[in-house]
Amino acid sequence: MYWMPPRSAPSTPPADLPLAAARAAVDAGSDRQATDVVLLDVRGAVSFADYVVVMSAGSTRQSGALADAVEDAVEATGLRRLRREGTNDSGWVLLDFADVVVHILSEEQRAHYRLEQVWKQAKPLLRVQ
Repeated sequence: MYWMPPRSAPSTPPADLPLAAARAAVDAGSDRQATDVVLLDVRGAVSFADYVVVMSAGSTRQSGALADAVEDAVEATGLRRLRREGTNDSGWVLLDFADVVVHILSEEQRAHYRLEQVWKQAKPLLRVQ
């Protein structure tokens, strides 16, 4: 986990920080009208993260707005982004916060890659249509 405490925060991250950050990503996506937002608990299913958030964007403009809003919301929890991959025009933006990975996909890319099926053993925690 790459964690930077906010100025008034304790010097160690809270134990539930990854879940709080993942929920912040879900809320930010929902607030920006992402569709079919899913929060998956992938602990035990993969080694690279604890939670994966998948959401769909209806346009390239919305994809950029979602990525910016999600990044701001997650970083407000104290978790820092390690990398951002993809572009709005590509139909897939990935935000990697170490313990939380967020996928923002066009509806076409989402239907093609079906990420929820990739991690069938993951536990769905939340789905916002």
